[in-house]
Amino acid sequence: MGRGIKGSELLPFTLQFLRGRWFALFASFLIMAGAGATYLFGTYSKEIKATLDYDQTTLNLLGFSKDLGANVGVFSGLIAEVTPTWFVLLVGAALNFGGYFMIWLAVTGRIAKPKVWQMCIYICIGANSQNFANTGALVTSVKNFPESRGSMLGLLKGYTGLSGAVMTQIYLAVYGNDSKSLILLIGWLPAAISVIFVYTIRTMKPVRHPNEIRVFYQFLSASILLAVFLMLITLTEKLVTFSKAAYAGAATVVCFLVFSPLFISVREELLIWNMQKHPIGSPMEITVDKSTPEIVESKQVVSMPGSPKQGDEKVEKSCFLTICDRPERGEDYTILQALTSLDMWVLFLATFCGLGASLTAVDNLGQIGESLGYPNKTVTSFVSLVSIWNFFGRVFSGFVSETLIVKYKVPRPLMMTLVLLLACIGYVLVAFPMPGSLYVASIIIGFSFGAQLPLIFAIISELFGLKYYSTLFNCGQLASPLGSYIFNVKLTGFLYDREAMKDLAKKGLTRSSVKALTCIGSHCYRLPFIILTFVTFFGALTSLILVVRTRNYYRSDIYKKFRENAESL
Repeated sequence: MGRGIKGSELLPFTLQFLRGRWFALFASFLIMAGAGATYLFGTYSKEIKATLDYDQTTLNLLGFSKDLGANVGVFSGLIAEVTPTWFVLLVGAALNFGGYFMIWLAVTGRIAKPKVWQMCIYICIGANSQNFANTGALVTSVKNFPESRGSMLGLLKGYTGLSGAVMTQIYLAVYGNDSKSLILLIGWLPAAISVIFVYTIRTMKPVRHPNEIRVFYQFLSASILLAVFLMLITLTEKLVTFSKAAYAGAATVVCFLVFSPLFISVREELLIWNMQKHPIGSPMEITVDKSTPEIVESKQVVSMPGSPKQGDEKVEKSCFLTICDRPERGEDYTILQALTSLDMWVLFLATFCGLGASLTAVDNLGQIGESLGYPNKTVTSFVSLVSIWNFFGRVFSGFVSETLIVKYKVPRPLMMTLVLLLACIGYVLVAFPMPGSLYVASIIIGFSFGAQLPLIFAIISELFGLKYYSTLFNCGQLASPLGSYIFNVKLTGFLYDREAMKDLAKKGLTRSSVKALTCIGSHCYRLPFIILTFVTFFGALTSLILVVRTRNYYRSDIYKKFRENAESL
């Protein structure tokens, strides 16, 4: 399999590579690496608060609008059901640039000061673009590699988790320490990536790969190397003053590490190329389907899961008539069957508690650091730590839960229970801070926040099938913005402002006496995070219900049908 390619074969191989599954996967990594701009809100939110004279409740309302846009992906899912992937990615690119560009214009004073509801719309539009990236890249990759979906989801969402730290290094190299310019960067860079790879990502026939999981562990190694470098360079930048050239050098290394999975993709496509030219041990004639550069076994009809078999003349009923006629777990549910399922509602409640509390913690991290007296550079490092450990949480939950399912038949929802219990520890450290404890809290909150998303997405794909996965996985995270609104805007923002007003009253001042309403001290966030701890613990108990309900299903071979329907190399 180590054979190279001749000069005359270079062009045909390049065309096959650019149209193959492995290059599409690499392109998905890049798109997802640019789809996490919402996690940088803690970095630039203070600029919005200062330049537009917002109090904490108003800023948290913006944070909720961001979370609403980032998690209401039903529209992108429904659009993906009826349009090609390239259209989904283009719409996402337009929304990303349009939303964040308007915020940048407002913060830099290039347009008249927008009303609060207008800013909410701008940030909602910009954040909603990541759903189009998720639907275009993530859903397509899961369908292309169905047997490795846990690892796949962990990797893809892991790159999203790292995107905050990646874009921070790029913005420091290009714009310097100007957080207003960061808003401009997260407007144009993710949009440009989606446009460049718009025709690369599409659904292809799954092909049985003898060492697929080994390849994914190699991708994992590359991503961990990137994460470790980002963590080291982020901590170094807090201890040492970097020059413009040093920032440029760090950004260059980051870009090289982001592109390193390309070499693995080239090697795997070269394996396919050599197998097509020199089939080994195969009794059947092997031909190449020119429309998709994967190997196709002749004289064999392959039916995808969820697609009707030849000669099957079964008439489909209306989706409204089949709501109560639910299939077995793992089969393809219709959208209404899934949305009215008790399993989906239990998952919805656990997501409401878990992700709602996590989003609240992440959005307020900058203000938490400020209230505890940490300098601005240190607060920025907290945000970067959340981004990096967000990545570790995502890949850990994806790969570890996949291993536990395949080897030990452990239900994936049990992993979610453990993650939510871990998050409770992080919230307690914020509620009762000690010197330096916010560093530990940032790591725990980032890790537990990141770990939840791949688990939720994988559980939905396993319980309700892949036929309508584009819509269902977006429906599954609708609970997140609802939880964010209640816990962030109505709870945390309100209690923070109340404590800040008490501090003003002690000084004999009124709200009109100060430009920004700021609270300093450990009491500012104590009560909100005590409440978040209990809410998250309730979410962990709720997820245990799903563990009990699905334990028999996860004891079975949940990937059997995908092995039977995939082609082999």
